[in-house]
Amino acid sequence: MKAIVQACAGLVEGFGLPRLIITGFVLSLFVLAFVMQMDLTILLSDSLVRVGMNGLLVLAMLPTLVSGTGLNFGLPVGIVCGLVGGVIALNLNLSGFGGFFAAVGFALPLGVLAGYLYALLLDRVRGQEMMVGTYVGFAIVSVMCIFWLMAPFKNPALIFAIGGSGLRYTLTLGSNFGKVLNNWLSFTVLGVTVPTGLLAFFAAFCLLAWLFFRSRTGLAMLAAGSNPAYATSSGINVRAMRAAGIILSTVLGAIGILVYAQSYGFLQLYTAPLYMAFPAVAAILIGGATLSKASIGNVIIGTTLFHTLLTIALPVTQTVLRGADISEIARGIIQNGMILYALTRAGRR
Repeated sequence: MKAIVQACAGLVEGFGLPRLIITGFVLSLFVLAFVMQMDLTILLSDSLVRVGMNGLLVLAMLPTLVSGTGLNFGLPVGIVCGLVGGVIALNLNLSGFGGFFAAVGFALPLGVLAGYLYALLLDRVRGQEMMVGTYVGFAIVSVMCIFWLMAPFKNPALIFAIGGSGLRYTLTLGSNFGKVLNNWLSFTVLGVTVPTGLLAFFAAFCLLAWLFFRSRTGLAMLAAGSNPAYATSSGINVRAMRAAGIILSTVLGAIGILVYAQSYGFLQLYTAPLYMAFPAVAAILIGGATLSKASIGNVIIGTTLFHTLLTIALPVTQTVLRGADISEIARGIIQNGMILYALTRAGRR
């Protein structure tokens, strides 16, 4: 009995109690769906799509955590850069993979520039990056609302029909680059549709991030984030490493929103990006990251758990409660609870 208790304690310590609770909750939802005779293949297919379409937004949290600037609540800074790149590609009527990668190409320089300016700001408020980043994210979304109304785009498919100016709230990607990654090499096994291109794109960026953090620059960033005093004594420019982490996070956010949009089938403008940082923050924390330590594994585990839970919660609760939907309530409790849990525990696991 003592050995069993020790083994359970070791499992809780290694995997983390919050992750065990959420994993059990997700499995219980699948069991409940099976008992209610729901189509599990659809739930699994939708879960795979949600993991792939949100993966890069969660990965964008990794560079700032590793470099010592904390959770990037200013992720909307990168998201709006990606949206601008997507709108430019739509305005030029680009489609297919060419349209998608053109949108990424347009967004990259904007993300680098915005990330650099954002890094300069956060450097002036060291120790308060997460609080200031939240306000910066909210502010940039509000500023961009004015930009979307005044932007000089003339494509009739993008602007309001009445007035002839100002971008619409939602732009359809179906005839341009909607679901290009989802449909690439996708296949069905046992009724479950696997979006091969979408998952491969996410996996490729995870691999690139893994390789980067084993390079000289990546190791310097890790040292700067974990022990700034030691890094400075070793000749590492801590300020530059922090700035690099913020820029990298902003660029990943810009690419991530384009991956999200092509999978969703729409570009959502105006206030849509306002709270998009919070699910990404919650996901990486659920994966086991702390304010002082994070890894690719935390990104993958957190994205899988959090977004699988969100995907299956709605249909299961509607079936069990006969139309009532508490998925948004559950999402809010889990998302904000995990953020609070991480902030109160600071650097502990």
